Amino acid sequence: MTILVAGVGNIFFGDDGVGPAVAAALAQEATDDVRIVDAGIAGIHLAYDLTAGCDRVLIVDAVRRDEPPGTLVLLEPPDAAAAGSPDPHGMELHATFAYARALGGELPPIAILGIVPENVDEGIGLSRAVAAAIAPACTMVRRILHDWQTRGAACGAREKETV
Repeated sequence: MTILVAGVGNIFFGDDGVGPAVAAALAQEATDDVRIVDAGIAGIHLAYDLTAGCDRVLIVDAVRRDEPPGTLVLLEPPDAAAAGSPDPHGMELHATFAYARALGGELPPIAILGIVPENVDEGIGLSRAVAAAIAPACTMVRRILHDWQTRGAACGAREKETV
């Protein structure tokens, strides 16, 4: 089984950069079966990665929720393949998924590990609450990868953790 872990977000907008921060923290744990990439805001590159023959995808991104900053939320997007219209310049995940489908690729099962942001204003650096969530997010990524690799666990399990 091949798995893509993609950190998504814009490092120039505070906590929106949490996906790339988690990808950087996990980068040395990549294997032949697990690719870890900092997808940043390059939706078109992520679309190509999604169609490159991986079996599952875990996206790490800031996700707005009515939860305290730093809360981790694991979710599966509802019908991600059908959402949005193809836009190679779009930075929204639904547009990236739609563009991957427009390329003729079949999307693998996708789960999103969301981290609730505190601040997504212009500026570099994570808030204290979100920075504290990086280690627990890495632990959750490892747990998800272990489940997928050993038990073929479904993406649909929803969890929430506050750090």
